[in-house]
Amino acid sequence: MTRIPPARTVFRSLPRARLLAVLPLAGVLAACQSPLDYDLRGQIGAFNTTGAAQSATANRPAPDDRGLISYPSYQVAVARRGDTVGDVAARIGLPADEVASYNGMQTGDKMRQGEVLALPRRAPGSLPGSATPGSVDIAALAGQAIDSAPLTSPNAGSVTTTEIQSAPKPQPAKVQSGPEPVRHKVKRGETAYTISRLYQVPVKSLAEWNGLGSDFAVREGQYLLIPLKEQPAAEVTPAAAAAPVVVTEPGAGSETPVPPSASKPLPEEKVEPAVVKPAAETLPKPELPAPTRSSSAAMAYPVQGKIIKTYSKGRNDGIDIAGSAGAPVNAAEAGTVAAITKDSGNVPIVVIRHSQKLLTVYQNVGNITVKKGESVVRGQRIASLRGGDDAYLHFEVRDGFESIDPLSYLN
Repeated sequence: MTRIPPARTVFRSLPRARLLAVLPLAGVLAACQSPLDYDLRGQIGAFNTTGAAQSATANRPAPDDRGLISYPSYQVAVARRGDTVGDVAARIGLPADEVASYNGMQTGDKMRQGEVLALPRRAPGSLPGSATPGSVDIAALAGQAIDSAPLTSPNAGSVTTTEIQSAPKPQPAKVQSGPEPVRHKVKRGETAYTISRLYQVPVKSLAEWNGLGSDFAVREGQYLLIPLKEQPAAEVTPAAAAAPVVVTEPGAGSETPVPPSASKPLPEEKVEPAVVKPAAETLPKPELPAPTRSSSAAMAYPVQGKIIKTYSKGRNDGIDIAGSAGAPVNAAEAGTVAAITKDSGNVPIVVIRHSQKLLTVYQNVGNITVKKGESVVRGQRIASLRGGDDAYLHFEVRDGFESIDPLSYLN
């Protein structure tokens, strides 16, 4: 039988350097009061992946064809290779000076591929240039009416006509669903590292979402998108165990009732005759007050006729109403004539502003009887339907640049 020497003898026989290395481990083992846990991750200076898992972020949404990423309350534009601030602004249809000033930059500043620009307001739904013959950009016309028309009615002036040509309208921007990222405006002294610690997101994710350079440099006044954290998968809890079903023999545990007729006959029932309803002539007739106005809709139909084309977002931004040539075209609601113009086919268009952003558009009309800046009332004649085979009115309702189904106002 081999005899094990005492620990004191073993320690004396070890070199001094090895002894110093063994002593801390011996102290740790001696202090353990429970079985040794061999999984020491995060316990003795090793890496702990818990924080990384909790701060994992999702990928930034892909921009559309114009480089826009749209959320319910704001939009951002993503730069392409070789872009300047002016190039991005021209592509989305906003003034370059306005976009550059909002981001603390100059219009000629070069941008990195994937770099994000915050927008001071939503980009218009269509862009000027490359006109299609016979077409007109109603969204741009509505924007001009909002920007240029005064709130109070000025003195009536002469009718000014402008021929507007514009590009085909692109598809509406897709609004991202789910939570909306926070936009952080960089203050003096802040860095990408301090901002990432503030929102508890990795600095690498912050750089990827905003197209930062390899040095993670940020500038004062720059807007940064804070990456969204990945949503944890919902935990699936096992269904509660079904209660055991007690099976009994048929008829067991219940008593069979004795029929009443077995002991005594059933009592005779007295059936009362049904109540005779009075004739309709004897019912009182309520007195209805006479209507105070012909229609309670928000707007009146601008022309009497048949709707031959309905509203379709992105395809037909209004409705087409067919009527007889020369029929009167009336104002759908009270307002101010904000613009009178023509498309490239020399067909007149009238725009009436009812509030700061609500407008109505009357296209394919003739014999205009109002002037720009003139106030009109609901139902007032403003023009007539054109003659020939094109006796129809194209009618639109717009909330700024966005078109609305006119039937929601007319019905």
